[in-house]
Amino acid sequence: MRIKNSQSPGDRLSQSKSMVLQESDLPQKPISRHRRNQSQHNVVIAGAAAFEPFVELKGEQLNVAKISESGKKQRKNWTSMWTVLTSDQLLFYKDKQQETGQKSGGKTDVVQLGGALIEWTTEKSSRKNVFQITTNTGSEYLLQVENHSTASKWHDAIKRAIDSSTKADGGFSLRRSNSTEYLPRHSSLPGYGSASPNTKQRNPAHRRSINMFGSSKLKHSTSDSADKNGVKNRLKKFIIRRPSMKTLQEKGLIKDRVFGCHLSTLCEREGTTVPKFVKICLDAVDKRGLQVDGIYRVSGNLATIQKLRFIVDQEEELDLDHSQWEDIHVITGALKMFFRELPEPLFPFRFFQPLVEAVKIKETKHKIQAVKKLIQDLPKPNHDTMKLLFSHLHRVLGYSRKNLMSTQGIGIVFGPTLMWPELDAGNMAVNMVYQNQIVEFILIESQEIFNLDRK
Repeated sequence: MRIKNSQSPGDRLSQSKSMVLQESDLPQKPISRHRRNQSQHNVVIAGAAAFEPFVELKGEQLNVAKISESGKKQRKNWTSMWTVLTSDQLLFYKDKQQETGQKSGGKTDVVQLGGALIEWTTEKSSRKNVFQITTNTGSEYLLQVENHSTASKWHDAIKRAIDSSTKADGGFSLRRSNSTEYLPRHSSLPGYGSASPNTKQRNPAHRRSINMFGSSKLKHSTSDSADKNGVKNRLKKFIIRRPSMKTLQEKGLIKDRVFGCHLSTLCEREGTTVPKFVKICLDAVDKRGLQVDGIYRVSGNLATIQKLRFIVDQEEELDLDHSQWEDIHVITGALKMFFRELPEPLFPFRFFQPLVEAVKIKETKHKIQAVKKLIQDLPKPNHDTMKLLFSHLHRVLGYSRKNLMSTQGIGIVFGPTLMWPELDAGNMAVNMVYQNQIVEFILIESQEIFNLDRK
C-alpha cells in the first residue's frame, strides 16, 4: 500500500520502515539480494535472527580418528564413537549408554567448533566419505561413515554449526605465524575491551584493521587479481629456470642413493656386479656374527639402522668395525632393509611365477635343474649378488648349533625380503609359503645351483 500525502521524504521512510517491521511475525520469504531491495533486507535482518536455525544431530555411530593434538601429530587409530552435535560442540562418547548416563566411566572427547575448519579429504585416509575438522587450537579429527548421504548430512550440519558459533564469537580466531597459539580477539587488541573512546580515535589505523576482520563480507579489489597473477608468473619463471637433476648431481648438491636404487644402476655406478654395501655387511657378519644367537632373525635398533642407512646414502666413509656398529643385529637389519627397498627385488618380478612352478616339481633332481636354469638366466648383478649372499648363508648354517638358525628359519626371514610378486592378487599367504620354500630350497642346494666349492 502506498500512502499519498504531502509529508517529507524522511517521514515517508519512517512509515515504510514501521510497516515492514509489523510483518515480522509472519513467515519470512527468502530475502532478495537485488540492490533495489537492499534497504528492505537490512530492515528485516534487524528484526529477525541473524543466523539460520540450527538443528542438533544426536545419536549416530561414526568412525573417528584423532590425528593431531594442538598441532602435534598423533598415530591415526580409527574408533567407532557415538557422536552428538550441539550448537557449538561435537561430542564423542564411547557408546550410547555413556551419553545417556546409563554407563559411567570412559572419556568423552569434546570438540569446540568455534573458529574451526571442515573439509572433505581423500589424502589423509584410504577410506571413502572422509572429512576433516581442524579446531582453532590446531587439533585435527577425521570423521568417516560408509553411507555417503549420512556423511554429507553430518558434514553440512557441522559446517553450519561452525559458521554459527564462529559468527557468534565475533569472527574467526587469530593465530601467530608458524604456531598453534591463538591471539585473544578482544581485550589485548587496540580498539577493544577497556580502551577508552579517545584511545580509539587516536588509533584509526588499528580500528580499520579490526573492522576489516569483523566484516562478514571481504571486498576484493583488482589489485588482488594482479597480486595472484604476479605470484603465478614468478612461480612459472622459477620452475623454468630451476636446474636439472643432472646439474644438481654434478655440483654435488644431490647425491645418488644406495638404498632404494635399482640393483643394476647401483652396480653400474660402482663399477661392480655386487653392491659394495652388501659386501662389507656380509664380511662383517662373517667376522663376528656367525655364532651369534638368532643372527638375521633378531631385529636391531631401528634408529641406529636408520643412522647407518643415512651415512651410506650420503656416501660417507663407512667403518663397520667402529664401536657404534658393535651390535651385529644393526648390520644385518640394514642389509635386510637394503634388499627390501630395492625397486625390483633380487629375484626379478618376471622370475617369480617360473620359480614357483619349478619348486612345485616333485622329483628333486629335476627341481634342482629347473631352479638352476632360472638362476643362470638372471641379470649379472642379480646372479652374482645372490651367489655371494647364499654362499654366506650356507656358512651361517654351518654354525646352526650355536646361532640356532635353521634352513626353515632363514627361509622365513629372507623369503619375503628377496622376492615378491609385482602384483599381489590377494594370495599373500600362498605367495609367502612359496617365497619361503624357494629360498629354503636354494639354500639347501646352493652348492649345486651356484657351483660352489664343497668344503
